[in-house]
Amino acid sequence: MTWGTELWDQFENLDKHTQWGIDFLERYSKFVKERLEIEQTYAKQLRNLVKKYCPKRSKDDEPRFSSCVSFYSILNELNDYAGQREVVAEEMGHKVYGELMRYSQDLKSERKQHLQEGRKAQQYLDQCWKQMDNSKKKFERECKEAEKSQINYDRLDNDINATKSEVEKAKSQLYMRTHSADESKNEYAAQLQNFNGEQWKHFNVAIPQIFKNLQDMDERRTVKLGETYRSFADVERRVVPIISKCLEGMVTAAKAVDQRKDSAIVVESFKSGFEPPGDYPFEDYSQNLSRTGSDNTISTPKNEGGVKPDPKHSISKTAKNKLWLFGKKPKAPSLEDFSHLPPEQRRKRLQARIDELSKELQKEVDQRDALNKMKDVYEKNPQMGDPQSLQPKISETMCNMEKLRSEIHKNESWLSEVEGKVSSRGDRRPSADVNHHAPHGRESPEGSYTDVPNQEHRSPPHQPDPRQAHQPDEFDDEFDDDDPLPVIGHCKALYSFNGQNEGTLLMKENEVLYIIEEDKGDGWTRARKQSGEEGYVPTSYVEIAMEKNSKDS
Repeated sequence: MTWGTELWDQFENLDKHTQWGIDFLERYSKFVKERLEIEQTYAKQLRNLVKKYCPKRSKDDEPRFSSCVSFYSILNELNDYAGQREVVAEEMGHKVYGELMRYSQDLKSERKQHLQEGRKAQQYLDQCWKQMDNSKKKFERECKEAEKSQINYDRLDNDINATKSEVEKAKSQLYMRTHSADESKNEYAAQLQNFNGEQWKHFNVAIPQIFKNLQDMDERRTVKLGETYRSFADVERRVVPIISKCLEGMVTAAKAVDQRKDSAIVVESFKSGFEPPGDYPFEDYSQNLSRTGSDNTISTPKNEGGVKPDPKHSISKTAKNKLWLFGKKPKAPSLEDFSHLPPEQRRKRLQARIDELSKELQKEVDQRDALNKMKDVYEKNPQMGDPQSLQPKISETMCNMEKLRSEIHKNESWLSEVEGKVSSRGDRRPSADVNHHAPHGRESPEGSYTDVPNQEHRSPPHQPDPRQAHQPDEFDDEFDDDDPLPVIGHCKALYSFNGQNEGTLLMKENEVLYIIEEDKGDGWTRARKQSGEEGYVPTSYVEIAMEKNSKDS
């Protein structure tokens, strides 16, 4: 069914219909534009929401609780979700709205061209009709004039009083009018035949073709609308898998919430390391009062032998100082050794600082090794560079390494102090845990161990007799101190030592120990293992590296 045959006389209605189609297309374009603006606004609001609840944090403020980590994961997924909404808006603007606006302009131009062709064809047909109508009117007029001439001639011809000249004149007039009527008739017939031919072409060729073009244009507009409807949905469908992943990520984050883990983090964060206070003894101030034998009141029995109450069991100043554990903790200034913190928290802070300093030291060591290699290359190939130009940087790196080592050992001494106190309270961690927290790089290339030649096939030197330098009771007395001695250096075992004598320390070959007391000339050095065990080892069995500040002292 085509418009050219079925709607041959509906030019004006088709004009209105095609205009309505373009208006509808532009209306849908406006709808898409408002929709993508909504998507853009929605995505922007989501991003602002995420930014509001997920501000920039320092390293110390990183969340540790599983509920907080999951919440920030959800915020990240929501931020990705907002990004997908922006993708939807961008795709709608490019593939739907932009395409519709370009197509609308093309439709307007094409419609204008087809309507102009239709109007021109109609104007040409009207012109042919006017020519035919004019020839028809002329033929009618000439026929009427010829009839009048015929009547006039017949009257004069039958009139006996008419002169011959009048009759001849009337006859001549009749002939002229008849001839004009015949010519008008021929012209009218020709114009009529031409008009009928043009009219047939108009309604059977020109108008059907123009209307067919309008129909094709309108159908293409309808198809385009259907395609954009599909594109509108496809834009959403393409982001559905990614949005589903975002939602799955939120569900996974929700499942990652672990109440037991959060409770353990609370314990780890706030555990002080102190033991709960013991029972306070009863202090009897009535012991010096005289009582009669007949006094049946219940009294506290006196200490045997008249011994006074042990002052150690009275409320001590130390116990009073710990009463803040059950109330509001007093504010203390932040100190470099974290001595203002409880033992457990102090140990963790010191260990974290040691780990950080060890990482920095490793970086400096790597830089020193790289500079030394570069220097060797320059020495072998002088054309590549001056080896002496690297010396200032090498010296600076060595200086930084010394500073970092000094800081590490200073913090290690504080850590040893804390671990010693915790051990005296029976709260020391297992040795494996201490080894886990040992500072990094103890056997790394920056130490003095790298320069030691291989001692595997060397026999150990003669070890001194520990009885000549220390008696067993001396060892025991020295190890009874509550506060451990600070670390003044470190050493590496060149040979294994069984440590069978009392007060000596068992060590394995290549084991790293902390030095807490130098050799006093008797051939023995007091050392401490990373597990906290202390004792004496033969000085000739170890390679010692003392701290710079301890050497100066």
